[in-house]
Amino acid sequence: MGAAARHREKLIGSAITLFRQKGYAATGLNEILARSGAPKGSLYHYFPKGKEELGAEAVAQAGAVVSATLRQLHDTTQTAAQFLDAYCRLLGDWVEKSGYSEGCPIATTLLETLPQSERIGAAGRAAFDDWTAIIATVHERDGMAPEAARARAEFDLAAIEGALLLMRVRQSTAPLQNVARALSAL
Repeated sequence: MGAAARHREKLIGSAITLFRQKGYAATGLNEILARSGAPKGSLYHYFPKGKEELGAEAVAQAGAVVSATLRQLHDTTQTAAQFLDAYCRLLGDWVEKSGYSEGCPIATTLLETLPQSERIGAAGRAAFDDWTAIIATVHERDGMAPEAARARAEFDLAAIEGALLLMRVRQSTAPLQNVARALSAL
């Protein structure tokens, strides 16, 4: 990867981290530039439409990382209960290691920018749709009909996203552990 491409990736990676930790609105472009080490001109070279364009790309890439994790868990677990338990343990460890300063890599950005930004909203919908589809395949593998599996996957995702918020508020992994037990029992 050339230096220019590395600058683009560093800008996106810095935006993902800062948006997740501080929020979209509280993160300035100069802060993203400083964290990334990229030259100022590279920001508008790669993201000529500015922060919104960078935000959409950050949501898309963060969503893709979660999708890859979900696919890996799909391939290494046998049942939906094992999958959900493994995913919740992974998330709980990650949030706890962050000192409860990080949660879902896209939720804060989406909450702060919707419905005003269709560009960021589209990236978020694509990510959540992909996550839901992957989780649905786990339920289908357990014998659930496709429509029911999709509905259940949306339920699972909503419960996990809510637990991530409660974890940060309570500074405890207990909410996610409770959700993992409840989802596995269903």
